Amino acid sequence: MDLRLTGKRALVTGSSSGIGAAAARMLAEEGCAVVVHGRDPARAETVAAGIREAGGTAHVALGDLATPDGADAVIAAVRAIWPDGPDILVNNAGGSAASPQAWEEIADETWLASYQKNVVAAVRLIRAFLPAMKARGWGRLIQVGSASGAQPVPVLPDYAAAKAAINNMSVALARTLAGSGVTANTVSPGRTLTPAVERAFAGRGANAAWSADQGDGGSAGAVAIGTPEDIAFAICTIASPRSGFVTGANIRVDGGQVKGVN
Repeated sequence: MDLRLTGKRALVTGSSSGIGAAAARMLAEEGCAVVVHGRDPARAETVAAGIREAGGTAHVALGDLATPDGADAVIAAVRAIWPDGPDILVNNAGGSAASPQAWEEIADETWLASYQKNVVAAVRLIRAFLPAMKARGWGRLIQVGSASGAQPVPVLPDYAAAKAAINNMSVALARTLAGSGVTANTVSPGRTLTPAVERAFAGRGANAAWSADQGDGGSAGAVAIGTPEDIAFAICTIASPRSGFVTGANIRVDGGQVKGVN
């Protein structure tokens, strides 16, 4: 199926590895010009160079979106490439602000840092690029959430709460943007075999089975592991002009990890 993405412009944050890199590559394969974002110049340029070698168009923007100065740098870099900004904004940058801890052990600073990394980082870019999308009458705001936003785990409650806020924010955006031609949705991955996850489980040997009790505190049954490309496909589908009637949705791509109904 032709997703009708040829000629669209996409900024994918946190795209120097993992889900973001897969999304940038797949959007480029579908005909988008993409901006690869990261904090490490070499890693971001490696992803962008791979897209160019495959025949796509890719640029690089660098900056820490959890800080005002870093976000301003990214916004300025994107506007230097596309003065009226991207057509598609994929807010993938985020993650936990600290290693897993029990709820009562997490410091105030960690709660705030998790919110900055996951929610405020997205807000800064939406605020910058949404006006031009509305003026064009077309745009896609895609937030990458997490299964933890609907089904928190016993550790990383700060991360889970921030991802739940992302879900809420997308719905609020969708209601605000009704009839504008701009949609807002969340794609929520479950366990995904990214480089960071591989590092976390390195050295655990053959007994490092990916089972449900690793994620939700003791329920039985195996849970599938996704690939970054699984998540990227959902992102591309939601980005498509064919998905104009999909807005305010939380698209779960988790292999059945979340035991509930949307």
